[in-house]
Amino acid sequence: MGQVQRSIMLVHLVFGGAASGKSVFAEKLAAAASQKVCYIATAPHLDDLAWQDKIQKHQQRRPSYWQTIEAPLLLAQAIKSQQHNNTLILVDCVSLWLSNQLLANADVAKVSADLCQVLHHTDAHIILVSNEVGMGIVPEYALSRQFREAQGQLNQQLAQVADQVDMVIAGLPLHLKGE
Repeated sequence: MGQVQRSIMLVHLVFGGAASGKSVFAEKLAAAASQKVCYIATAPHLDDLAWQDKIQKHQQRRPSYWQTIEAPLLLAQAIKSQQHNNTLILVDCVSLWLSNQLLANADVAKVSADLCQVLHHTDAHIILVSNEVGMGIVPEYALSRQFREAQGQLNQQLAQVADQVDMVIAGLPLHLKGE
């Protein structure tokens, strides 16, 4: 797809490992912007107390005046619905969305390409949170290996579309691309 040339930063990819501080970093970026914020949550609803606790902690960190849209599968459509509202869109997280797609037996290459196409043509300020999953051992199970490969490919595609890319490690951002 090639690097997008824009006069201002519009698409910002923030990625890192599990519990790296990437969501907190992205939330601080969104809070510092002088725009309304639409938080697009991609987490599925699970009957798991630890999972529900994690979601609740994310919810408690967000200001009450941020709009929240739940889009576990229809992320590209959710972005399209908000992109012309002079609203900063914060997506947390692309990895959960991709996992949801795999579990729904979606054509991952197609939905990933559709997402990148929306991002490539957006006029909205978007912050995407994603997981880096390629720095560990080779997963034991086929579905886990499929997810790791798909996430690695998607992160590469998102990094190409993004105007700015930061990796967060131990709560510290490492700037990789952009101003």
